[in-house]
Amino acid sequence: MLHDKTIVLGVTGGIAAYKAAELTRLYVKAGADVHVIMTRGAQEFITPLTLQTLSSNPVHTEMFNLLSEREVGHISLADRADVFVVAPATANLVGKVAGGIADDLLTTTIMATKAPVLLAPAMNVNMWENPIYQRNQADLEQLGYHFVQPVEGFLACGWEGKGKLADPAEIFEETIGLTLPNDLAGETVLVTAGPTREEIDPVRYISNYSSGKMGYAIARAARLRGAKVVLVSGPSALPQPVGVERICVTSAAEMKEAVLARCDEATIIVKAAAVADYRPAHRAEHKMKKHNTDALNLELEKNPDILSELGRRKGHRTLVGFAAETRDLLENARKKLTEKNLDLIVANDITQQHAGFDVDTNVVRLLAPDGSEEILPEMSKDEVAHRLLDRILALRG
Repeated sequence: MLHDKTIVLGVTGGIAAYKAAELTRLYVKAGADVHVIMTRGAQEFITPLTLQTLSSNPVHTEMFNLLSEREVGHISLADRADVFVVAPATANLVGKVAGGIADDLLTTTIMATKAPVLLAPAMNVNMWENPIYQRNQADLEQLGYHFVQPVEGFLACGWEGKGKLADPAEIFEETIGLTLPNDLAGETVLVTAGPTREEIDPVRYISNYSSGKMGYAIARAARLRGAKVVLVSGPSALPQPVGVERICVTSAAEMKEAVLARCDEATIIVKAAAVADYRPAHRAEHKMKKHNTDALNLELEKNPDILSELGRRKGHRTLVGFAAETRDLLENARKKLTEKNLDLIVANDITQQHAGFDVDTNVVRLLAPDGSEEILPEMSKDEVAHRLLDRILALRG
């Protein structure tokens, strides 16, 4: 996600400075070139050698240094950054940036950069609530600086309240967002994901192999590109995507109720969930016991067709469906595209290697009502999500 991107990471003197090591690892793993600037205070909590080892680049600590014979350190770092991140950002650092003070390497480089700046504050709760600090943050936000808000918890100083550094994974997500176009701003995207479970009795159910990875990737990508995202998810072990409203459901009936309750506010609907087609006609009140008979017959009845209902209510919305097939992929997908009144359908043959349920990659085709077809090669589900959103934006003009 950050391949060929340069991240300049500033680390200031707070107890949360040790989390900069995990954040650096996340950036490097995502393909970024990471350059770390440490204040004198930061070096009291974590050594430059740690971050140099993780980033594979020299750590910068001195104001008056040259990166090469001609490159002035703070100017070179400011120019090469695609995103400038400070984590943790102390109240002192935020106050100096808000006041235009540039008296060390980190503040001077921030002053010189034209890259988006993301600040992740961490401090004592009383410092966080201090009106002077709140004014400084508000001033920077008005100037276009970005913030990852601290979280509540037990603080190193012994107090409890808001002021803990946000999780490195959240800071990482916000960093990715700053490298992407904000082309879904103003859109509300409703995404469904995961399987549904249809109970036979209190301990057994009918379901499928869907993990929710594709739908969660779409929700995450849409949020990173500026959309308000509502994710209606069947049972899944995946963590909630940062900044996404998640509604957890179990059965197809529950998913229908949740989707129809929120569809009116959506401008884009992506139905990526693998909804069970049938459910037991009668759910046993107690666990069904094994009998001496060799067979057990279950009577099944049809579940509601959520996608068809959305197709009837579509109006101005862009409606996208998925077709997971094991044979006759194009024939079945095009039939679904027409019958459900869709604007686009994502077709994938789940018998292919590295495609379909519970894997991190997918191989899909995007089919439109005009007969056009876009074939995507094997790629990560995150990449598929962004290619799908590109196509949806093209449809919406």
